[in-house]
Amino acid sequence: MFLRNKANLEDLGPLQTLAAEYRSGKIGRRTFLERLIAVFGSYPLAHHFLETSGWAESVVSPLESQARNDPAEAGSFRVESTAVTFPGEGATLHGYLSRPQQREDGGPFPGVLLIHENRGLNNHIRDVARRLAAEGFVVLAVDELSRQGGTGSFSSPDDAGAACRALKDGQVVQDLDAAYQYLNSHALARADHVGVMGFCWGGQRAFLYAAANPGLKATVVFYGSPPPEDKLAEIESPVLGIYGENDARVTSTVAATEAAMRNLGKSYEAKVYPGAEHAFFNETGPRYNEAAARDAWTRTLTFLRTHLG
Repeated sequence: MFLRNKANLEDLGPLQTLAAEYRSGKIGRRTFLERLIAVFGSYPLAHHFLETSGWAESVVSPLESQARNDPAEAGSFRVESTAVTFPGEGATLHGYLSRPQQREDGGPFPGVLLIHENRGLNNHIRDVARRLAAEGFVVLAVDELSRQGGTGSFSSPDDAGAACRALKDGQVVQDLDAAYQYLNSHALARADHVGVMGFCWGGQRAFLYAAANPGLKATVVFYGSPPPEDKLAEIESPVLGIYGENDARVTSTVAATEAAMRNLGKSYEAKVYPGAEHAFFNETGPRYNEAAARDAWTRTLTFLRTHLG
């Protein structure tokens, strides 16, 4: 509440100007975030403001959230995005749904469940959802902190991170099952053409969920640790693993995972980017690696299109 009041009373003019420049396309998202951080003095405070004020969902640049190319070209779509709720076991769950705008030659579209990092559902993950939707996917970014009041209810990203780490795998899988059912039954989603994709904490859970849901058709893991080998044996979908060379804790598991998946007769493709750190894809963070992120994005789209259709 303090940050919201501060923005409304002291920084309304500069913030509104900044938002207008971003919405108009005069500045990109990274510049927008850098200037927002300058206003609040730190990334955690800026992040907290985005989530608690509603700006994370409402301040969007059409140039970045809609079609990347000419909307008339095949494979390039304008995007509609909105916060959604859906039923879970004993709770109402929250997410962010981003989908291509329907057109005469479009839809239904393959679906992607998107799992956030260990800071909860934030602006970065929403942007990834919009980018995927612009490429022809119906995307549901799940707020895994729904049962704790949602990501925006926490006083800081660190508090949200602590809550993520406290989540039990069984509960995460149960809520992902509910999200899968919601997405799989969406009017614009192709039934039984759904994959899962996650980053960091979410990458590990995407790998875990692939073992729990044989209905998935593709799994993309960005720098997430694998589940135990007995769980690997239960995976039916092809898996793409994206890793940074300098992310020793996670990347050190790749060779053993490759061997185990090969011995189990599973499809596992791993790409390790030289010189890249953990979270290199997150352009809002200090470890962003543009070259690696661009290649990883292209590789991910190719993988999803190949296996989801």
